[in-house]
Amino acid sequence: MSNTMKSLALASAVATAIAGHATTANAAEQEKCYGVSMAGQNDCKAGAGTTCAGSSTMDYQGNAWSLVEKGTCTTMKLPAMADGTARMGSLTELDRDLPKS
Repeated sequence: MSNTMKSLALASAVATAIAGHATTANAAEQEKCYGVSMAGQNDCKAGAGTTCAGSSTMDYQGNAWSLVEKGTCTTMKLPAMADGTARMGSLTELDRDLPKS
């Protein structure tokens, strides 16, 4: 293997390691937040019979979560529910805003 090829391979390995570290650090600064995503924009879990990411069928679905910046889940500004009750994100699954089966 030529010196140029060895240098390119080493540079590629270093870049991959740095990118992997940045992704891991970013994920550590996020948390799952239930009930904050718009329909079809959740990161995962949307109740029984759904696949995962993008499978929520209604806005603010309580059993679907999205990753948000750590510490912001329960303080996000969300529109009130139809009856005027305040709507908040949660670190655990919610029983509100669920699709009718």
